[in-house]
Amino acid sequence: MQSKIFPPSLKKGDKIAVISPAGSVLPEQLEKGLAILESNGYEAVLGKHLYGSHVHGYSYSGTEEARLSDLNWALNDPEISAVWTSRGGYGCQHLVPGINLEGFKKSPKWFVGYSDNTVIQSYLYRHGFASIHGQTLKTADFGVCTEGYGLTLNIMQGSVPIYAVNRHSLNRNGAASGHMIGGNLALIYALLATPYSFVFKDAVLFIEEIGEKFYALDRMLMALELSGVFKHISGLILGGMTLMEDEAKNPEYNSSFDAFAYQLIAERISNYDFPVMFGFPNGHIFDNRPLIIGANVQMNVGDECTLEF
Repeated sequence: MQSKIFPPSLKKGDKIAVISPAGSVLPEQLEKGLAILESNGYEAVLGKHLYGSHVHGYSYSGTEEARLSDLNWALNDPEISAVWTSRGGYGCQHLVPGINLEGFKKSPKWFVGYSDNTVIQSYLYRHGFASIHGQTLKTADFGVCTEGYGLTLNIMQGSVPIYAVNRHSLNRNGAASGHMIGGNLALIYALLATPYSFVFKDAVLFIEEIGEKFYALDRMLMALELSGVFKHISGLILGGMTLMEDEAKNPEYNSSFDAFAYQLIAERISNYDFPVMFGFPNGHIFDNRPLIIGANVQMNVGDECTLEF
């Protein structure tokens, strides 16, 4: 299976657009993330509406038109070499019908984000381009995992990671390969049966989640089952399940890999035989290691658990 198109590697001095396609963000929440870009030799170019605010049932960084304008500028401006999102939240679904890839197709660039940005990554995947599911530049919620940022920059500079993952008791042994797809489960679920959904056949699916009731988690898993996703994928990787159910009421207790959420997932996929890797360090957690959406990947689950791009 042919990989999606990888953008050219970044060089020192390249310009990275920083945008907020979903929720609003404050300048102090990006200070550390922007400093990391600058200290690594890149120029951060801020979107016009990066620090905007538009409250309409949710605190967006701008109107749909404003956010789309920033996204299309970042994707298509020939002076921009990569796009790094400030945060997720909610709002990227508003933008996909109006995304313009005319300039992007001539000069592809890395798009970096996670959470709600899964929507944009699925869009890019459907159009043949790889992206990076990794830490946004907002660092206030989960801190700064310097290694996670470093690995993301390594990918953008042309190096791909090889991961060794701690064995988990719920793992299902085996090997699988295919395109890496996925991200936040709520958004994978929200895109099902739309033209913007991932293509699941023979893919290695990654999912992570935050702040959902357990019945809502099961509802999303049932939607994937009923739509045939689990019949099509070649392997499954589970990342962070953070602040689930009652934990969301107790912010001082942050379980990165919620045990009961993992149990529910294991039960829901028990009738399938694809290999399963639990506890991968990606999601709404401190140790957020980047994944390359659209890359060919090999997963091996056994006494040793590895993921290679």
